[in-house]
Amino acid sequence: MHYLTGEHYTYLAGEINALYHEAAVKMGISDSVQNILYVICSKGDQCLQSEISKLTGISRQTIHSALHKLEKDGIVRIEAGQGRNTIVRLTEAGKAFAQEKVYPLFEIEQNIWNEWTAEERQNYLKLTQKYRDALKRHLQAILQSTSQRKETLK
Repeated sequence: MHYLTGEHYTYLAGEINALYHEAAVKMGISDSVQNILYVICSKGDQCLQSEISKLTGISRQTIHSALHKLEKDGIVRIEAGQGRNTIVRLTEAGKAFAQEKVYPLFEIEQNIWNEWTAEERQNYLKLTQKYRDALKRHLQAILQSTSQRKETLK
C-alpha cells in the first residue's frame, strides 16, 4: 500500500501553486499582483501594507514595487496610516479590476469549500494549521542551531 508522505504534500502544494500561477497568467497579471489584490479584497478592499507581507510571504521590496505600479495604474491608493503603517485601498477602478481578476478565484474556492462536508473543512483547517505550526517550530530550531554554530566558529 502506498502512503502519502511529506514529499507528496510538497508536490501537491506545488501543483496548487502552479494552478494559481496559471490563473494569474490567464488573467494577465503577475503572481505577486494576484496575491496582493487577493489579500486587499479579502480584507474589504483595504488593508495595511504589512498585512499583505504577512499573509502572502512576498518580500517587502516586491510588494512595495508592485503596489507603486498598481498605484500608477490607478488600481490602488497608498496612504499614510498611524505611525509607520501604510494603508492600501482599492480605487473604484481597482474594485472593477479585482472583480474581473480576483473575485473569480474567491468564487472557485467557495465552490470547492461548499463541496466538502463541515467535518472535511474542519479537518483540513486543523491539519493545515498543525502542519504550519510544526514547520515553524522545526525551522526555528534549525535556524537557532545554525546561528549558534556560526557564533561558535567566529
